[in-house]
Amino acid sequence: MTRSASMPAAPPQPPARIKVLVVDDSALVREAITAALSRDPAIDVVGTACDPYVAREKILRLDPDVITLDIEMPRMDGLTFLRILMKHHPLPVVVVSSLAQQGSRVALEALEAGAVDVLAKPNGTMSVGDLAGRLAYHVKAAAAAGSGLAARRRLSAGDAAALPTATASSSANDPRQLVVIGASTGGVEALRQVLPRLPTGLPPIAVVQHISATFSAAVAARLDELAAIRVVEAVDGMRLEPGSCVISPGDVHLAVKWQGDAYRVKLVHSPPIHHCRPAVDVLFRAAAEAGGAHVVGVLLTGMGSDGALGMEAIRRAGGRTIAEAESSCVVFGMPRAAIERGVVDAVHPLREIPAAIVRAVGARAWPAVAARG
Repeated sequence: MTRSASMPAAPPQPPARIKVLVVDDSALVREAITAALSRDPAIDVVGTACDPYVAREKILRLDPDVITLDIEMPRMDGLTFLRILMKHHPLPVVVVSSLAQQGSRVALEALEAGAVDVLAKPNGTMSVGDLAGRLAYHVKAAAAAGSGLAARRRLSAGDAAALPTATASSSANDPRQLVVIGASTGGVEALRQVLPRLPTGLPPIAVVQHISATFSAAVAARLDELAAIRVVEAVDGMRLEPGSCVISPGDVHLAVKWQGDAYRVKLVHSPPIHHCRPAVDVLFRAAAEAGGAHVVGVLLTGMGSDGALGMEAIRRAGGRTIAEAESSCVVFGMPRAAIERGVVDAVHPLREIPAAIVRAVGARAWPAVAARG
C-alpha cells in the first residue's frame, strides 16, 4: 500500500461572513429565506431580487458570495438565468424551489447547469422557515466550493464525454464483493461522471448521496439513462445484483446485509448522523460488517466528515478504500477527513476513479498505487 507522502493542503475556507443574494419572485419567500439565513451569524443576506433582471444588477453592485435561486419566475425562468450566470459570471448557486418537490428533471437540469445544490420548499411560502438549518448548511457548502466549481465545470463542459469507460477484468467476481460510494455537495455531478464509465461486469454498487427525498428517484432514473449498469433507487429488502447500482432514497439511511447468497438493502429510519440522513457512515459501516475484506469504499466530494469513520471500518475489515483528490472536488471536506485519518489507500482525481474502482475489484491483493492529486 502506498499513501500520500504529505498531508493535503488546507481546503478553501468560506469568507468570514458569507454574502448571500436571495432571488425569488415571491416577497413572502424572500422574507422567509432572509429570516432563515439571518439566524446564522456567519451569513449576511446583502440583498434580494424579484427576478433575474434585478438580480443581475444586484450581483454587479453587491458582489455576493452565494445566490439562492428560485426556478419558476416571471420574465426569465431561473434555469435560463442559471445557465447565463455560469457562462458569464459564475457564482455558487443553491436552488430553492417548489419545482424540486415534484422530483422532476428540473432539479437535475439545475445541477447539470452548475447549481451546487437543489432544495425543495417544504409546503409553500409560509414554511420556508423550516429549511433554516439545512439552508444555512448548504449555503456554507456552496461558499466553500470556490475553485472546485470551476474545476468541475471544466470537466463537465470539456472532455468528460470523451473519457473512456473503464474495462473490467474477464475473471468472475467473488459474490461477496461489494462497492460502496459516498458523496455530498457536488456529488450528483460526480456520480454523473463516474457511474456511466463503469463496465457492466462489476459487483453490486450501493451509493449514499446526501439528497432531498423529493428528487432522489429522479436522480437514480437520470443516472440509469446514462450508465451501462442498471441504476435504481433502493427499496427495503431489495437484492443487490452484479452489474447494478442502488441509490439511497432521501431522508432515510441506506444499509446492506448479507442474506443467503446475496446482499440485500436495509433502509433505516434512525436519527441523522453528522446532521445527514442518509449518512455515508451508516452504509460504509454496514458494508464493512457484512462484506469485510470484499468491500471497496469510495468517498467523493462533499462538505463535512461523513464517511471518514465508515472508511476506517472498511479499512480495518481488510477492504480497499479510495478518495477523490482535492483537484477535482467541488468541496474537499469528506475525502480530506478520511485522508487525515489515514484510512485511504489511494487518492485520485475524479476522471481516474472509475478505473481505480475496477482495479480494486479485480485485485487479488491491493496493488501499490501512488496517491495522485
